[in-house]
Amino acid sequence: MEETFIHLVPEGIHQVRLSNYGPGIFTLASTKSYVKKSIRKGEWYVDGIQATSGTLVSEGGLIEWRKPIELPSIPYPLKIDIVFEDEYLAIVNKPAGLVVSGNRHDTLENAAYGQIMITAMVDSLPLARAIHRLDSATSGLVIMAKTQSARKILGDMLERREIEKEYQAIVIGEMPERGILHEPIQGKDAITRFETLNVVHSLVSGRLSLVKLYPETGRTHQIRIHLSQAGFPILGDKLYGDPNFLLRHKGLFLCAVKVNFTHPVTGKRVEASITAPAKFSRFLDGELRRYMKYLTD
Repeated sequence: MEETFIHLVPEGIHQVRLSNYGPGIFTLASTKSYVKKSIRKGEWYVDGIQATSGTLVSEGGLIEWRKPIELPSIPYPLKIDIVFEDEYLAIVNKPAGLVVSGNRHDTLENAAYGQIMITAMVDSLPLARAIHRLDSATSGLVIMAKTQSARKILGDMLERREIEKEYQAIVIGEMPERGILHEPIQGKDAITRFETLNVVHSLVSGRLSLVKLYPETGRTHQIRIHLSQAGFPILGDKLYGDPNFLLRHKGLFLCAVKVNFTHPVTGKRVEASITAPAKFSRFLDGELRRYMKYLTD
């Protein structure tokens, strides 16, 4: 069984290699290496013709990614917190350290297999599929489709920016009260709004800020890159953070805490939210206590 993703090449694109153009046009194919690998497997088509790594695309071209659905022989044994579920979709709380999907057994999709109920709808997927990714190090809410039609509609909604997401992070430094980060990422527009919730003193970092973040675009590692570019790297970020402020065994302090969108079938508003992991408040409280103790000693 396979699921098909379709993309119409917009105006202004002329004779670009599919392997260069493809990354990012579909949420589940966000990296160049992954696109190249799936092209070699014969999964990509341009105007109905099976593509190769040298296939060129231009405006008006129809790109199809016919992605096989591979069922795990056994579910990955990890209990998943299901925040919302109906016949068409589910919203789950992904723990940090778990990849969403990929060519491996220990993924969110494989863990959810057997925990998210298979729907009775005629276009039921054999296992729920994530419609967007979270970095392995990032925890929080992931929307998963249970039917082919819900998967396509939700994917289209993502492209049209009709799914609102809210994150929380602890960053190094004292961020402004609110603002917009809009530096391009890999040559593409990227927009992240932010609001600072709390700032605490830290003997090591000087200041730490707890912030809400609202990504209006979906570039790979967008929030992490934007905050690092602005001079406020996320605490525990091994890729974009300050190596002097990495914490052993604490992980990345970034969590997707809320999603808000119109249900693709019922038309009702769906809003799911969680609280940030307990380590967020524990760490901030501990830093403040240590600072206050230093002042009184």
